[in-house]
Amino acid sequence: MRNAIADAGLKASDIDGMLSYQSNDSTSATFIAGDIGARLNFYMDCLGGGSSTEALIGLAIGVMEAGLCKCCAIFRAMNGYSQVRIGGTGARSAVPIAGDMLHSRAYGWQSAGQAFSQTFMRHMYDYGTTPEQVATVKVIHSEHASNNPKALYKKRYTVDEVLASRIICKPLHLLDCCVETDNATVIIVTRADRARDLRHTPALIRGVVGRCNKPRMDMHYQAGPISRVAGYYGKDILWPNAGVGPEDVRVSESK
Repeated sequence: MRNAIADAGLKASDIDGMLSYQSNDSTSATFIAGDIGARLNFYMDCLGGGSSTEALIGLAIGVMEAGLCKCCAIFRAMNGYSQVRIGGTGARSAVPIAGDMLHSRAYGWQSAGQAFSQTFMRHMYDYGTTPEQVATVKVIHSEHASNNPKALYKKRYTVDEVLASRIICKPLHLLDCCVETDNATVIIVTRADRARDLRHTPALIRGVVGRCNKPRMDMHYQAGPISRVAGYYGKDILWPNAGVGPEDVRVSESK
């Protein structure tokens, strides 16, 4: 958090908003604020998964427009490898099966690969998607990782090597799955007029979609087609808010 604040050309006292998301692996915003010496006018820790990053960016914009704070730090802190995340090496505590886990954990669906393997299979059936095409994602990611001096794994993989790795949950191979890591990230969000006076050229946020989901969240297979992701619904929010369309986009990334 201190590094991100310094990189933006700010002081800890400039941060008056803090948001985070977690799934039993994060430190709360109020603890972090106290440690770095920031006094918050707004904070929120939400329980969520991957789309929470985008959601919190949108919420930061909203609370600033509402006048609740002026500069938000959004963070995620997790020890996915050394502690209790999927594939973690640390000791695990017994977690009661409740809520969404009644539809997943009870049937052995504990990882993303297990939960979405049937979605992959259906997509292959509907659209002719091949394992080779899925493996290309790993190939490109490994190429980018090899250029990062801080990457834990720098080996570049080929499609054949991905397909030769053992099946984890058909049709997904070991190398189709991501590695759990110990990691922390921070995004600083503030008003555009203020950002222009900071250290770096600002990245202006044109539109946000976060926490958009299918009609049934507790069991996504109950709202078909199962090969359709929530982004199908998010497009009706994102493009009008951003004032651009898919044809205007030249770079696309996913986390």
